[in-house]
Amino acid sequence: MPLIALTGGIASGKSTIAARLAEHGAVIVDADRIVRDVQSPGSAVLTRIAEAFGAEMIQPDGALDRARLGARVFGDTEALGRLNGIVHPAVKAESERRFTDALTADPGAVVVYDVPLLVEARVDDPWDLVVVADAPAALREDRLVRERRMERADARARIASQVPDAQRRAIADVLIDTSGELADTLRQTDELWARLRAGSTR
Repeated sequence: MPLIALTGGIASGKSTIAARLAEHGAVIVDADRIVRDVQSPGSAVLTRIAEAFGAEMIQPDGALDRARLGARVFGDTEALGRLNGIVHPAVKAESERRFTDALTADPGAVVVYDVPLLVEARVDDPWDLVVVADAPAALREDRLVRERRMERADARARIASQVPDAQRRAIADVLIDTSGELADTLRQTDELWARLRAGSTR
């Protein structure tokens, strides 16, 4: 079972690559979904977040107020570090459980971990291959403004809050250039899939 890490900055086209690999038959483990799951109402993670950042982070229905928490930690390195110290270990444990479940269900499966914060949290895991979706920051900024209706200053701030592109490129075994047409991104992804099915991770 090849275990592939797929990462990329915001608006880099990572989700497009993941969706294409899923079409081919890969098992996608979505880190963002796991984050939501481990922060579900009544969870130990949610309790610890409330203890660290205040009960106002929990909505009346028991769910996390993601917007409030995001506003609290955005731009605050110390607060973000505390939050990551609560969330990342739980996400790591749950993702590993899902990898194991995928292997048990199909020992020949190609498992892709769709993880935005690979450099920040998971770079030392024993991946068979690290795939990075890559596009210039200026283009990603334009995508955020055009496709997600962000204000340009907000889009620029979101990109600046993430690790520099050079750090992601430095850990890449495969770099998929998503700056061109969609067809070109899909072609590169199809080539990656063919390589994986042929048993090559290098």
